[in-house]
Amino acid sequence: MNVTLRVWRQANAASEGRMVTYQVQDVSPDMSFLEMLDLLNEDLTVKGEEPVAFDHDCREGICGMCGVVINGTAHGRGSSPVPTTTCQLHMRSFEDGAVIDVEPWRAGPFPVIKDLVVDRTAFDRIIQAGGFVSVNTGAAPDAHANAVGKLKADRAFDAATCIGCGACVAACPNSSAMLFTAAKITHLAMLPQGQPERKLRIKTMIGQHDAEGFGGCTNIGECAEVCPKQIPFDTISQLNRDLIASLFSRDGK
Repeated sequence: MNVTLRVWRQANAASEGRMVTYQVQDVSPDMSFLEMLDLLNEDLTVKGEEPVAFDHDCREGICGMCGVVINGTAHGRGSSPVPTTTCQLHMRSFEDGAVIDVEPWRAGPFPVIKDLVVDRTAFDRIIQAGGFVSVNTGAAPDAHANAVGKLKADRAFDAATCIGCGACVAACPNSSAMLFTAAKITHLAMLPQGQPERKLRIKTMIGQHDAEGFGGCTNIGECAEVCPKQIPFDTISQLNRDLIASLFSRDGK
């Protein structure tokens, strides 16, 4: 199959970007979207042109590195009804001769490094602000001494599947990272080890979220629609409840 790519090219955060059109031929329907970009870059390299810079690592839908907007949708959807990571999106999702727009995550807190690569270290700083526990949990057998109910365990596991890819931010008209932040907060809030710092954690992480320049949540819901790990949208509701509780806490912790 043959496709036409319109790819965002930008040298760095300070320079202006533009869409550049490329023709990619002999694309196998079984290729992933990233493998198709590899094919494009091989052709550009042979021609002596600058290859397109894009993020990738595991290419197994685990790490969250692969983040581009494809035809206006974070990670792309093609013909698949289920959201997925870009590396797990296959070219059979597109028709032969398709015109495909490829852009980086567009959000102020995610400045463009080059082409399709953006700086997502704002997520790291949100985690550093409170996405951890400081209690000594001991070895694995000791951890089992604290029983966790099934509903809370399932809730924690659902939230913990967040891979921090940033699709929620790219899809949100406000560039909000509330789904990401809520997932990290909910994961720890459901576990006994996360209780001592629960109220302080949410205030410090929300404070860092706002300091990074992410927008507020207005319940659009597009974040959950594009999330490749299908983080439940109601984790944001739990974040709001915990935030209100922390604000009315006497000790502030």
